[in-house]
Amino acid sequence: MKYETQKIALAYFVVALALFAVQVTIGLIMGYVYVAPNFLSDLVPFNILRMLHSNSLIVWLLLGFFGAAYYLLPEESEREIHSRKLAWLQLGILVLGTLGVVVTYLFNIFEGNFLLGKEGREFLEQPKWVKAGIVVAALIFLYNVSMTVLAGRKTAITNILLLGLWGLALLFLFAFYNPSNLALDKMYWWYVVHLWVEGTWELVMAAILAFLMLKLTGVDREVVEKWLYVIVAAALFSGILGTGHHYYWIGTPGYWQWIGSIFSSLEVIPFFAMMAFAFVMVWKGRRDHPNKAALLWALGCATLAFFGAGVWGFLHTLHGVNYYTHGTQITAAHGHLAFYGAYVCLNLAIITYAMPHLLGREPYNQVLNMASFWLMSSGVVFMTFVLTFGGTVQTHLQRVMGEDFMFVQEQLALFYWMRFGAGIAVVLGALLFIYAVFVPRREVISSEPSVAAE
Repeated sequence: MKYETQKIALAYFVVALALFAVQVTIGLIMGYVYVAPNFLSDLVPFNILRMLHSNSLIVWLLLGFFGAAYYLLPEESEREIHSRKLAWLQLGILVLGTLGVVVTYLFNIFEGNFLLGKEGREFLEQPKWVKAGIVVAALIFLYNVSMTVLAGRKTAITNILLLGLWGLALLFLFAFYNPSNLALDKMYWWYVVHLWVEGTWELVMAAILAFLMLKLTGVDREVVEKWLYVIVAAALFSGILGTGHHYYWIGTPGYWQWIGSIFSSLEVIPFFAMMAFAFVMVWKGRRDHPNKAALLWALGCATLAFFGAGVWGFLHTLHGVNYYTHGTQITAAHGHLAFYGAYVCLNLAIITYAMPHLLGREPYNQVLNMASFWLMSSGVVFMTFVLTFGGTVQTHLQRVMGEDFMFVQEQLALFYWMRFGAGIAVVLGALLFIYAVFVPRREVISSEPSVAAE
């Protein structure tokens, strides 16, 4: 390998993929609970399963981002990572915090304790000591990568990546602020949840996608960087005030209905720009890169992010529509496809690209890797359509006709069974991906570092 410290990324990717397997498996169990409500109800209640599912998703995506940063920054900055020891310390803190969260959730220990017990805020249920550990790990990471970039070459990719990572860490500080007023609580809560996934995470996504396009297509850096700045400008312009689409019904002033409707409608633009960027780069590219699987994941990322975050987000973002649809299975449909397209596919793309380099071999089982893409993506897309149709029925029966919630849930049983079937496909696809990445092909493979990841 050209830069020895790039190997740090391997450990982050391994832990991330282990949590990915846990996350989709718990998601499958949750899908079965929808059709068999008493399944595991005494052992692990549904609310605990949901916390584990959503928290493991967030943590493994963040680990993927950290691993991606440790992999691409040496190449972009043309120097080694500032401190290998700090990178290992950061990973250790994150793993310890993850284990602490799992034990706390599963056994419900320290219930009600200010410092050690879980909190009741969705997605931010982590005990305060874990939150503090996350902040320490984030500070270690930011110091490490910032020192690397400051001492080396500065590029648009490193600048945007650092901006996204710093924003991500600073916005997480709002997780510590938990006012007693519920409307105020939700207002600041969205500062973390929305401004992460529709703000700073989009910057990280754009930077990593730009790096992949640069390496996989051979297009001039100048062209890639111009696209990158346009995408980032559109993401920040629409995403920040787009937070307003979460403020419709939580007790904030009525003007947020118009601000949220207008700016969140514009959030389609950066995702369309990302999709156009990816395909234009491939079309303009003059490089026949041997890692076809990485290119497939990158194109899939841009395309599914546009439909999941862009199109499906727009479907229920206008306040006149959202009045009826918020909190239904339509929200779940949008959330699943948006997260999968924008961030799951992104992480799997950079992992697919980096692994031949990190493991010192040719691009492994590319056919199996690409099969996992189609299997997982088909499962998530089918799940999205099923939940969309189910959510439409739910919206009409529950919000328009005023039927009882549990009666409506019984009417959705067929949709839930189909969602469970889609979940099986997603889990099989995830396991196939992990197998394809780590298990070498049977034929003799050169021990020399691969040219596939150059």
